[in-house]
Amino acid sequence: MGVGDERTWTITELADEFGVTLRTIRFYEEQGLLNPARNGTRRIFDDGDRVRLGLVLRGKRLGFGLDEIKKIIGMYDAAPGEVGQLQYLLEQINVRRAELELRRRDIDATLAELDDVERRCRADLARLGARPQ
Repeated sequence: MGVGDERTWTITELADEFGVTLRTIRFYEEQGLLNPARNGTRRIFDDGDRVRLGLVLRGKRLGFGLDEIKKIIGMYDAAPGEVGQLQYLLEQINVRRAELELRRRDIDATLAELDDVERRCRADLARLGARPQ
């Protein structure tokens, strides 16, 4: 492929590839996270849009809000190596990691409580001569 022959995607192709709805992609476009070209009413997404969509979805999976994702996307679009950008991203990673560690502790505590309740229920059933289901 020569210069100007960059691969493009339709909204349907991107939705299928990333497993999201057309509405989701339109929403991200409305939020300024994607900026497809237009051919009449048809959206034409280039490689940059495709990469940004992947970054948005990854950010959502990691628990980042749209404002944080916009900032991170801005870093992708800017020249790499900007000290402030990299520091911001590292700070956000640390915040997110701390939130997930707290959630993990909460989940572990909840699982331990469920194990305890289950043991007591099984013991009570055995004492009563009933079989657990």
